[in-house]
Amino acid sequence: MKKVIIIGATSGIGRELAKLFVQSGCIVGATGRRPELLDTLKEEFPGKIFTACFDVMGNENIQHIQSLIDQLGGMDIFIYNSGYGDTSQTLDWKTDQQTTLTNVNGFVETVNFAFNYFSKQGHGQIAGISSIASIRGNSWAPAYSASKAYMSNYMEGLHMKAAKMKLDISITDIQPGFVKTKMAKGNGQFWVAPVAKASKQIFTAIQNKRRRAYITKRWWLIAKLMKGVPYWIYKRIG
Repeated sequence: MKKVIIIGATSGIGRELAKLFVQSGCIVGATGRRPELLDTLKEEFPGKIFTACFDVMGNENIQHIQSLIDQLGGMDIFIYNSGYGDTSQTLDWKTDQQTTLTNVNGFVETVNFAFNYFSKQGHGQIAGISSIASIRGNSWAPAYSASKAYMSNYMEGLHMKAAKMKLDISITDIQPGFVKTKMAKGNGQFWVAPVAKASKQIFTAIQNKRRRAYITKRWWLIAKLMKGVPYWIYKRIG
């Protein structure tokens, strides 16, 4: 029975992933900032889901994760789903600060811990929910796209490091397009996927130990286009 820890599982993709892993026979450690939502998740799957309530912008991330590992009796898969971002015509420091603390600081601290834990254990898997926004900068949410690029590049580096160190650690970079959650903000949204559909594809990508997965699958086309568009064109829409 695999033990899965999901950072950011009170709602949306994280909550749906918790359910999917339990239904596949795993036990899950779920985290989030809202205790009432964690409680309802735990009550839905008694004995299958254990919870820890904390904010990744805080200073006790590793203590909480270690507590969950102790409750689960180990850890085989670590998923970082916690994220923040907002759009603005101006450059707002509070938004950029919260985005960076959540998507960069919280991410790298916990994933670094997970990688070293799996190194000592001899096996494991790390998945991070990045974004299609990681591919290029964005004038409406510069910190968000930059933070997601950090996540994707870090995970690529970990994939190479695991290979060079000959470690049995799989790294999966999940890059969703628009998903119908509170994180989906801004005008001009298209190909917006329901949470259930996106979560099932993410679950499958993790199960298959994909190095990178676009969610939903057709977003690979947008990724290719974004990478290839010259800057003088891209800056008009980005």
